[in-house]
Amino acid sequence: MTEHPDKLDLRSQDISEERKQELLRLFPEIHTEGGKIDFERLKLVIGETVDVGKERYGMNWPGKADCFKTIQAPSMGTLRPCPEESINFDTSENLIIEGDNLEVLKLLQKSYLGKIKMIYIDPPYNTGNDFIYPDNYTESLQTYLQYTGQVDSEGKRFSTNTEADGRFHSKWLNMMYPRLYLARNLLNDDGVIFVSMDDHEIDNLKKLCNEVFGEENHIGTFCWRRRAPSALADKLVSSDHEYVVCYQKTDFISLGTPKEYKGYSNPDNDPRGDWTTGDLTVGMTKDQRPNQFYPLIDPRTGRTYSANPNRVWAYVQESIDKLITDNRIIFSEDTSRRPMVKRFKSDLKSKINPVSTWLNEVGLNSEGTREIQKILGENIAIYPKPKSLITALLNCAASPEDIILDFFAGSGTTAHAVLDLNKKDEGNRKFILVQLPEPTGRKDFPIIAEITKERVRRVIKKLNEEDKKKSPKLFSGEKKKADRGFRVFKLAESNFKTWNADIAKGNVGALEKQLELHIDHIRPERSQEDILYEILLKSGFALTPPIEKLELAGMTIFSAAGGTFMICLERKLTMSVIEAMAKHKPERVVCLDEGFTGNDQIKANAVQIFKTKGVNFKTV
Repeated sequence: MTEHPDKLDLRSQDISEERKQELLRLFPEIHTEGGKIDFERLKLVIGETVDVGKERYGMNWPGKADCFKTIQAPSMGTLRPCPEESINFDTSENLIIEGDNLEVLKLLQKSYLGKIKMIYIDPPYNTGNDFIYPDNYTESLQTYLQYTGQVDSEGKRFSTNTEADGRFHSKWLNMMYPRLYLARNLLNDDGVIFVSMDDHEIDNLKKLCNEVFGEENHIGTFCWRRRAPSALADKLVSSDHEYVVCYQKTDFISLGTPKEYKGYSNPDNDPRGDWTTGDLTVGMTKDQRPNQFYPLIDPRTGRTYSANPNRVWAYVQESIDKLITDNRIIFSEDTSRRPMVKRFKSDLKSKINPVSTWLNEVGLNSEGTREIQKILGENIAIYPKPKSLITALLNCAASPEDIILDFFAGSGTTAHAVLDLNKKDEGNRKFILVQLPEPTGRKDFPIIAEITKERVRRVIKKLNEEDKKKSPKLFSGEKKKADRGFRVFKLAESNFKTWNADIAKGNVGALEKQLELHIDHIRPERSQEDILYEILLKSGFALTPPIEKLELAGMTIFSAAGGTFMICLERKLTMSVIEAMAKHKPERVVCLDEGFTGNDQIKANAVQIFKTKGVNFKTV
């Protein structure tokens, strides 16, 4: 019997299947003959940990069950490369993706699973008119394609969520839940997510995050001042703050904030270095610590310093004597002023302080508005967050080599903050932005995604111009060039026409149409690069690998991941090119199924040749 190559799976990652396989790995005894899970047996295995009661603490709302269906439904979309809208497309590791973030998050599952260190999002606050959502979450890609005019539609199926709607909060939760669920998968174990919110949905957001990330993974809720008090405030109470809710994946530790040493000096030339004075008392009474209540005598002058009965010395007499001998006590000439202890900078165990949840050095929202006005030269009413807010969060969580994701990207403040911070500390942080092409009503920037891209372009141009003005440092050596670019991708339906069995059932005309479509199953307007990046994405590769074009046996071969993955998109394959690829001994090879049309012998030989070389061979 002739062997055939496996088909490349064009669907995004199957989340539910992964969860099922993990359960079966942990509890193989719950496996049934049909490959399903025996939940009754699972209850027996885990015993008393199963809660079978009807009433239990938890969060529920209309549409929650459909959220799980949405999460489990794989995406059949793709991300089409747009080099003409990018900067340094072939080399940059930064991404700006135009599309519905739910579909994009699904498509990123294979490639970026567990690779993101920090996620920041500024989602819709559900104020009544501030966001658009698909009416039917189970048809998200189709909804998006109709909305953006990529397929025929009877009308737009995105709209605002008004307070008059009977499911006002539920619709917001239905929008947020799948996105947070998929986002969690992308975080690495020490990764963290920050979510901006105001009072409209802060209580629901925290409950939602408790369910998705686990209540035990709540790191903290940051608070910052967003505006000056308003004279028009309702009830004469001006709500001037916002929140940033923070959750870890499992093992996040903040980078902290560097300690400041402004108060340290060395006026007495102590050989131990700079020091500052510290309190020599402790908040205990003489009754609580009687052995720490005694008069303290300066052995050099004989002056006596009385103890405070309500705040005794921090040490017993013996320990104080050792500190005096070690020249660590500072006595004042005024005996009414208590002595102080020297605290040396060199004795500090940690050079950092914890991050405060009170972000008092962050600018107001008006700062964000001024920033984008300065960059684009005019007032654009999309009310971005101030860059200083994102910078504060980056300093808390993102090391110089980390990847940062923002899937409600807006004007691109996150990318701006990443690029600026990289310049400051010579880091190589990468950003991934996702933004819906939401209409603005403007001619110059018809959609928000255009504002996103243009802002980042101008920030990059400004940083490059600043570098040119600097004179090179002597003996600075060769340093890695900063990644000041980005690759643009746009969400679209797959490059390959997929078989729709549901349409074909019981409908002869529809079946004939399906057969006609599959005479050539590649969409005619798609380029080799479109197909290449879909294959990379669906094969679990990132969207930014170095790709080399090779000429083998007179045909073009794309070589990725250091030659371990070869992709041939030629429409008429020969044995020569199959043998040439096999000689390079890649780990994986993907060819178009169309390349073997009318020549099953070459296909069969290709299977055997790649099998002999230990190459994973698939067609699409």
